[in-house]
Amino acid sequence: MLSLALCSTKVLMVMPEIYIAAAIILDPSGHMLLVRKKNTARFMQAGGKIEKDETPLAALLREMREELQIEPDANQIFYHGQFLAAAANEPNHTVRAHIYQLTWHNPIHIAAEIEEAIWITPTSASTLPLAPLTEHIIIPLLI
Repeated sequence: MLSLALCSTKVLMVMPEIYIAAAIILDPSGHMLLVRKKNTARFMQAGGKIEKDETPLAALLREMREELQIEPDANQIFYHGQFLAAAANEPNHTVRAHIYQLTWHNPIHIAAEIEEAIWITPTSASTLPLAPLTEHIIIPLLI
């Protein structure tokens, strides 16, 4: 699917979409987990691309297992809905994100393509370089 974007020159651009599932992961004190992938600068939610014939929730559970080595109970995960934002690491692309939320009480262990993970309050996250989805959609959902 393609998304339409209005550029500053008022020319309509067609931008390819990347389908993802992403998790707002909070700890019991309200800190949000943000991750940064290898060779990138922006922090974002854990998650990733939805594979063919995979549901968004199944993709999210797979990505959390691969990236954070956690296996949350699917019944404890809240679905916020689908949102569109500029892709953080793929120029001229849009992400169509299925956003979920859960509270995690146990340690995480970064793996796969994750280079860094931090727990931060949603109001302090603006001090970091953020993915557009995190900055314009996730943070406003939490504040």
